[in-house]
Amino acid sequence: MTGRIIIVTAVHAPSAGFLGDAYKSLCAQELPAGWEWQWVIQEDGTTDRVRPYVPDDARVTFRQGRAGGPGVARTIALAHTRGAYVKVLDADDQLTEGALARDLAVLEADPAIGWATSRVLDLLPDGSTAGFPGDPDEGPIERGTVLDAWKANGFLAPVHPATLFVRRDLLLALGGWMALPASEDTGLLLALDAVSRGWFSRETGLLYRKWEGQVTGQAAHTATAEREARMAVVEERARALAALGWRYPA
Repeated sequence: MTGRIIIVTAVHAPSAGFLGDAYKSLCAQELPAGWEWQWVIQEDGTTDRVRPYVPDDARVTFRQGRAGGPGVARTIALAHTRGAYVKVLDADDQLTEGALARDLAVLEADPAIGWATSRVLDLLPDGSTAGFPGDPDEGPIERGTVLDAWKANGFLAPVHPATLFVRRDLLLALGGWMALPASEDTGLLLALDAVSRGWFSRETGLLYRKWEGQVTGQAAHTATAEREARMAVVEERARALAALGWRYPA
């Protein structure tokens, strides 16, 4: 029986041109015998400007739907997937060599680990990369650790949700990504942190592209009133989940 990792990518027209680089990074991944990946690309909208950039590969599925933001696109993409694990790959980012195999090895080795993240490097417009100080140590992330660090550090998580590798059943149990205009991935990360142990790999797993059109670089993303509301509901959800006492694995 073949094991499958589902790669989920939300895309809108401005970022579609980067899909080719994301695809190359996927094709460079080497998985253990008996494992494969399936890439589900979900357009956040129904334009004719994304499909031309979708690779012609039997492992790639392209879907479209009503625009609702990246969290909605990723969550609805789950309807078209079957596999034990889900890996996030934003349209403008790239996996590093070995990233999938490292994530897989961690979760296959320990059923008590629900999710994994890894070190990130910014990919700058000139092709150079830049890292971040303060990465956690390699190894398990105990429940509540991410929330505490996020709260103490001005709502900046110690691990990057764009690197998330997660058990599909756990992802579905938490409802997928949060219904927010932004920070939907941070909301999911903190929910996962509330109910399950995670993992951090200090080996770089993702190149996070910086470019002028990215959503997180727009003024609306940092507008004070909305940002405060997003952070409030993200925190309250995480604390409510922790207070319920449900743990993964049950």
